[in-house]
Amino acid sequence: MLASKSQIKVIGRREFVDFPLLGISTIEAKIDTGAYTSAIHCDEISIKKNPAGKDVLVYKLSSTETHECENYSKKIIKNSFGEMEERYVIKTIMHIGRKKINTILSLSNRDNMKYPVLIGRRAIKGKFLVDVSLVHTNGIKLNKYLKDK
Repeated sequence: MLASKSQIKVIGRREFVDFPLLGISTIEAKIDTGAYTSAIHCDEISIKKNPAGKDVLVYKLSSTETHECENYSKKIIKNSFGEMEERYVIKTIMHIGRKKINTILSLSNRDNMKYPVLIGRRAIKGKFLVDVSLVHTNGIKLNKYLKDK
């Protein structure tokens, strides 16, 4: 369901996004309406037991940032080569401009990709329109976008 015209924003094919719960700000992401799930680059994914004996997902988002997450799941996702693979997914908050979005991220090694973050259509559906001729709009309001066209 599409939000009202006053709430809808326009984004480009690339945007700067923030993940405040992960301590990440102003990271460039590729907007990919062909992908359903969003993904973020990470290394060294493992499961360990916490002191209470519960499984905890441990992963690195950069060479120095190690994160732990008790609430995670596994999902079968089609990768960029069209092959199915099992990935860990986490729930977090993402900001595009002033828009705060509860989202699901798959954890993936994106070393061979140009952008460390891919935003799929699940995260932006009903919130944004994508104009592929634009980059770094920071989520401009639809009314302003239409007026400037």
